[in-house]
Amino acid sequence: MHVSLEAITAIHVGWETGAKNPLADTIPEEMIRSFDLTPKTVTAVFVGLERKGTILTTRRAINTNRTEPLMAIIPGEALSELWNVTSVAERALLAVSAFVIAVGLVSILTSILTSLNERRREMSILRATGARPHHIFLLLVLEAGLVGFLGAVLGIALVHGIIALIAPLLQAQYGVAFSMGAPGLVDLAVLAAVTAASLLIGAVPALAAMRRSLADGLSVRL
Repeated sequence: MHVSLEAITAIHVGWETGAKNPLADTIPEEMIRSFDLTPKTVTAVFVGLERKGTILTTRRAINTNRTEPLMAIIPGEALSELWNVTSVAERALLAVSAFVIAVGLVSILTSILTSLNERRREMSILRATGARPHHIFLLLVLEAGLVGFLGAVLGIALVHGIIALIAPLLQAQYGVAFSMGAPGLVDLAVLAAVTAASLLIGAVPALAAMRRSLADGLSVRL
């Protein structure tokens, strides 16, 4: 939306000190129109060039002009530099998230491997009642996948909940707006990746349990 410089000055009537004047809302529109709305200073100007090939020379001419303290920037280049700076923090956060997921997967593997010795009798009873070795394999693999799936769902829900709570505070204090809606494709991709990794991790203890003999869990160890 394009508005005149006079309109921008009219918008800021009552804000001359940088804070809102308590009487600003009581000034009628007719009185504002009667004011001298000619802006005293202009802080930024958007310049369009007829020939795009002169953009670098024009920027250099403005930046090296000694008569006025001006600075010319190319919006696309400035935004690209900004995204390059923020992408470093983004990659760092992604690396931390990957390590957290890796630790969680190792925890799943460790807990299932640790519990195998205590579940020897359970597995042997299942074998004795007709369960095949591949049934034992699928049981442990699906157990690991379910744990990973529930953990990913809980993590996604926790992230969305925390952002929903702190988003109004960040916007009020720092002007940073977070628009979080329903889980998107990225969340679904993370959910699928964590579940698939959990299924693969679960295959390690599942193979160990499948290879044990039927009498292994039914024998009494002294």
